Amino acid sequence: MLRALMLWAALLVATSGCAVVMAARQPDAKDLSVLTPGTPRSMVVGELGAPAWSGERDGVKVEVFSFVDGYRKAVKAARAFFHGAADVLTFGLWEVIGTPTEAIFSGSKMKVEVVYDGQDRVKSARNLESPKDGSTMEAARP
Repeated sequence: MLRALMLWAALLVATSGCAVVMAARQPDAKDLSVLTPGTPRSMVVGELGAPAWSGERDGVKVEVFSFVDGYRKAVKAARAFFHGAADVLTFGLWEVIGTPTEAIFSGSKMKVEVVYDGQDRVKSARNLESPKDGSTMEAARP
């Protein structure tokens, strides 16, 4: 009986894990320190990707970046481990809670406006949308 239970648990771990996989595949955290005044434009684009919009306002370059700010690797690993352990302990029933939870907490969609100086360095940056978690972009304050 114990052997059959262990085999069933191993099979469950091997075949389930939608929440585990979702947690491991969450987007990575962005280094928002690139929005600090004085940072070269190339570093901003390297971290946040290509701008969604680029133009000029009052004779200075302005760009808008749209991206998903995710989670650090350690946080993603801890979440995946927790979901895996919860799956085993609940014989797979945790997926009913874990999968929707991972779908909801899939990073914060952000839209940031960056203003550059004459040397293509960050002059100021501001968040155009409030992140879901209510956090602010401390690094982006001029």
